[in-house]
Amino acid sequence: MLCDMASRRRRTGSTRELFVRRIALDLDGGPLPDRHPFDLPAIRHLGERELTSPVTVFVGENGIGKSTLLEAIAVVVGFNAEGGGKNLRFVTRASHSALCERLRVTRSATRPRDGFFLRAESYFNVATEIERTDADPDNLLYAPGPPIIDSYGGKSLHEQSHGESFFALFLHRFGGRGLYLLDEPEAALSPQRQLALLARMHELVQDGSQFVLATHAPILMAYPGADVWQFSVDSIEKVAAQDTEHWRILRGFLGDPERVLRELLREP
Repeated sequence: MLCDMASRRRRTGSTRELFVRRIALDLDGGPLPDRHPFDLPAIRHLGERELTSPVTVFVGENGIGKSTLLEAIAVVVGFNAEGGGKNLRFVTRASHSALCERLRVTRSATRPRDGFFLRAESYFNVATEIERTDADPDNLLYAPGPPIIDSYGGKSLHEQSHGESFFALFLHRFGGRGLYLLDEPEAALSPQRQLALLARMHELVQDGSQFVLATHAPILMAYPGADVWQFSVDSIEKVAAQDTEHWRILRGFLGDPERVLRELLREP
């Protein structure tokens, strides 16, 4: 299956070794099927694209294809489709798309020391699988090492608020020189915690990590030097964070909330 395959090339003369260097649709296998997700214009016209920054941000409306592309990248490079680290293998419901079968991912010869795929919608399942694995006396995957939960701060993720468990992941589980794929990491985070996540991301980038994230949060897309890919009904284009629709809507609302609410809630 192509999901488990990727070409590997090292670019000479690069100032920064990115673990994921390029993504491309595989057109050698014949025409793309006329079904989801290939019917999404952003996916159908993906072509071949370079990743040039240690932080790449996917932005766009719901249903436009950004999370679908992020999921396919995760599966191709070896993560479980529902999320977690590469050693965490479980299936609650096999719902990932067929895009991974037609996606080529070019990686560097240097492998990451750490990695994680976060899906906000299935993080509960990841937490449950961690508890199940730690409680299984016959589990040989991690034995005789410490419980998995120790690398998340030592406290059950189910015994914390959603936001606390998310931040425990970023703070304790992410260890540096890693590849971190994050799908809507802001889902459980207050604005203050989003700023804290930015600071944590910067620490990890300084330590040689690479991030690819799909987000609706202007705070996260504002990471200095990030490449922001805006998904639309026509294509994917690289833009400044300030030029995204998310940023313009939030800036307009915060600049004059009374006017926006008056227009939005006026009687027909």
